[in-house]
Amino acid sequence: MQLIKSYSLPSLLLRLAIAISYLWEVADRLGIIGKHGQPHVGWGDWQHFVDYAQQTMVFLPHSWVPVFAVLATLGEGGFGLLLLIGLFTRMAALGSFLLSLAFAISMAISFGIESPLGYSVFTLSAASLLLASLPDYKWSIDSIIKK
Repeated sequence: MQLIKSYSLPSLLLRLAIAISYLWEVADRLGIIGKHGQPHVGWGDWQHFVDYAQQTMVFLPHSWVPVFAVLATLGEGGFGLLLLIGLFTRMAALGSFLLSLAFAISMAISFGIESPLGYSVFTLSAASLLLASLPDYKWSIDSIIKK
């Protein structure tokens, strides 16, 4: 039995959930959420994020990690903004899938499989892939352009 006959609302909610999650994390590592050590703040500044990235990417040369930290932040910020407004949604969702899958694999290599499972990174990756597979994106700039 099909519970939902239209994917419009689930598509919107999925876009918003992924977008807000990415934008929150970018804001956190840039210190916008608050300073390191404050409640509900993960990193609080760029250096604490890069330190975490060093731990997550132990299999890479040490000098490469800051470059990947910048690329990940640009990807998360870009995908987050595109998904939020619904522009190039399919491509942004595919990018989100690949980025989050790479992060999940990095976490699994560095910290063990329980880390990406506990933080639902594989869930984010699968949700992004599901979003990319939807036929259209109502309530988005893509749907306005399509008309």
